Amino acid sequence: MLPTISPARNSTAVWQPVAPRARGAALAVALVAIGVGLVWLPLSLAAAALLGTIAAALILLHPVWGLVALIPLIPFSLPISLDAGGVRIGGVEALLALILVAWLLCMAARRQIVIPHPPLLLPWLLWLGVILASWPGALSLGDALTETLKWLEMLALYLFIAANVERRHLPWLIGAILLAGMAQAALGLYQFLFRIGPEGFLLFGGRFLRAYGTFRQPNPYGGYLGLVLPIAYSLLLWRLADNHQPPAVGHQSSAASRQPPQLPTPNSLLSILYSLLPASCFLFAFGLMVAALYASQSRGAWIGFAAAVVVVSVVRGGRSAALFALAIGVLATLGALGAFQTLPPTIARRFTDVLSVTRVPNIAIAEVTDANFATIERLAHWKAALDMWRDHLWLGVGFGNYAAIYPAYAIGRWLDPLGHAHNYYLNVAAETGLAGLLAYGLFWLSAFGLGWRAVRRSRGFHRAVAAGGLCVLTHLSVHNLVDNLFVQGMYLHVSIVLGLLCLIYRFSGEK
Repeated sequence: MLPTISPARNSTAVWQPVAPRARGAALAVALVAIGVGLVWLPLSLAAAALLGTIAAALILLHPVWGLVALIPLIPFSLPISLDAGGVRIGGVEALLALILVAWLLCMAARRQIVIPHPPLLLPWLLWLGVILASWPGALSLGDALTETLKWLEMLALYLFIAANVERRHLPWLIGAILLAGMAQAALGLYQFLFRIGPEGFLLFGGRFLRAYGTFRQPNPYGGYLGLVLPIAYSLLLWRLADNHQPPAVGHQSSAASRQPPQLPTPNSLLSILYSLLPASCFLFAFGLMVAALYASQSRGAWIGFAAAVVVVSVVRGGRSAALFALAIGVLATLGALGAFQTLPPTIARRFTDVLSVTRVPNIAIAEVTDANFATIERLAHWKAALDMWRDHLWLGVGFGNYAAIYPAYAIGRWLDPLGHAHNYYLNVAAETGLAGLLAYGLFWLSAFGLGWRAVRRSRGFHRAVAAGGLCVLTHLSVHNLVDNLFVQGMYLHVSIVLGLLCLIYRFSGEK
């Protein structure tokens, strides 16, 4: 069983202001920074320093609002980051560090340092333990540290959410996720239509260009959209269901009917605002991101999104589940009959190219064309990962060391390690062995269990968010069969989704 939150050990207390001493220290730092900026920096930099200092002071006082700011910063982290000694440092890392420091200061000001014990903590610690156990076999400890830090950051952010985020913050977080996804979708469609990007991304005879947003590559861009789209789709279904909900009549007692109407509390105002938004708003957000997902031409993202749509529809139940079950059945039948020509040509070509590669007898000497390059390259890296796992069965070659040891396992012309195996499960097996694969599988099954329980126990807006979060995990699991989405800040987005599922599970148990 998954660990549950114990009321005696739960640190999700009502938010309290920071003690006067800590507030005074933050104000002093802000004043010093402002003074230095005004004296020594140019006007534009001084203004930026002033705004940054004010924002930092606000986050020190109220760390949860730093989390709201972190969400849209994640997909835009790459353009504003620096590479220092192989470790990429940018605004996301700095903001996360500030949020965690503010959390610790708040606990210190209350003289109560409490680490929460939410669901997933034990499987997460087990997974981290196996990661550390794989370090002795690592060729590059620097690479091992870099990848391990990702999972430590994810855990720290997850614990922060479990300890500090309240019910009233949830709509703000969901709004930030949707706005970030829409901003990336708009940027990707601009690149697609106006051909803004590398020539190698040109499509359809140069008429369009594969969208890549701020991710430099179309596949992680499509992966990020797939981590937002299920939430938008679930909210759309929830809103449509509310529009067709018949009003309840004849079920209220006369005493209840005579009660004066209750004003909404501040905690519920944003949820009410969501319910007042027309379905067209959610439809616009969903349609914009679907169009951008198509523009990415990422097959892994398409398949992952299709799986997420099916799961959302089934979880939501009703006519949507029946409709999508029928659609999937029809598509599966057409695929079994080889009827890919019934699909739009641009989509069918993306899948028929893959099928042709499955007939290649030897990857090392296979003839490479523009159409099959990406697929053969993936197969070569999958084969290398399997060979690593075969030679290091129990604890692998060391976490994060796939690229470091890849030259010893390179196949044919495929000498570039690419950073990962383009299949996260094979990557885990190669780097942490059978022990790591089992620990990661346990962690991921626990995450799905948490998501399912959150859906079952919640209602209304919370249920829509929980269903969307569960299907974000579905997309991630499917897409990771052909890629690695724990890159470029997306691992923090995944941690936030896990945190939201934890919160909804807890909220649903509160009276």
